[in-house]
Amino acid sequence: MSEIAPAFDWPVRVYWEDTDAGGVVYYANYLKFLERARSEWLRSLGVEQNELAERDGVVFVVRRVEADYLRPARFNDALLVSSRLESLGRASLEMAQRILRGEEPILEARVKVACVSCRDFRPAKIPGHIFERF
Repeated sequence: MSEIAPAFDWPVRVYWEDTDAGGVVYYANYLKFLERARSEWLRSLGVEQNELAERDGVVFVVRRVEADYLRPARFNDALLVSSRLESLGRASLEMAQRILRGEEPILEARVKVACVSCRDFRPAKIPGHIFERF
């Protein structure tokens, strides 16, 4: 897939609550970091998800995640989540996301996000005014 937009970077700090008994970030918490970065990416484009639901009757939901856990992150690490839109369809988009500690890759993921109706959670077209921002 070719890149269609520049990367958006969002810093994340690892808190004690993010770690497991072994002192490393619990695997599911990496997904939270990815989610926060995608939400901030949308916000940077002027898209507030609650307004999207109220005004347009649609929401974005994760349809699929493929994640490669490369290195452990630990308490108090300063991480950077890099998110890049790689493909855009009428009712979905695919993001490439990376979590880095400095230059060191911690996690690489591909996330497919679908636009669905708030009413019945069936696929819906991404509203035109949002589609143009991507």
